Amino acid sequence: MPTPSLSPQTLLYGYENGLFPMAEEDQTVYWYSPDPRAIIPLEAYRPAHSLRPVLNRHAFEIKINTAFAEVVHHCARPRFAGDGTWISDEIMTAYTALHRLGMAHSVETWQQGQLAGGLYGVALGGAFFGESMFYHCPNASKIAFHFLVEILRRQGFSLLDTQFINANVARFGAIEISREAYLFRLKVALQQRCRFAIA
Repeated sequence: MPTPSLSPQTLLYGYENGLFPMAEEDQTVYWYSPDPRAIIPLEAYRPAHSLRPVLNRHAFEIKINTAFAEVVHHCARPRFAGDGTWISDEIMTAYTALHRLGMAHSVETWQQGQLAGGLYGVALGGAFFGESMFYHCPNASKIAFHFLVEILRRQGFSLLDTQFINANVARFGAIEISREAYLFRLKVALQQRCRFAIA
């Protein structure tokens, strides 16, 4: 069903109850709780062999939360001509407000002072809800994801939610679990006290 006007409070209530918003082409925002649900087991993730030389070269500078609104804006752009986007203006505004409260975060890859790629999502307790990612040059979003996992592992997070299964998240090791199993993991994760920070 359509959601009322989004606010940080409604976003948090949704995530705490296994829901997330997406916009249709007419900008109407709906709540979703898919069954099955896609997650990425943090202990199972390993970088692809092709990514390791990029990591070893330190080809990108990694930052968090320095260009959140810009990351969301890039994620909202259609990938290809004629594509739509589920990130409406209302969603961008709501997540930016949540970021100001310290609960939505971006992981960014920079090259020669320019934003090359990144991702954003929401952190609650020991759960991180991945929303979207983008890149302007090869491997930029993959490196951002790699460092997201490093952050989550280091800080003791237990749940990385990716909502739906698709080829993009499957390459990172995403699996599907039932909604019931997801809600159990979510309940456990929300009881944790984790900090989203590089160090």
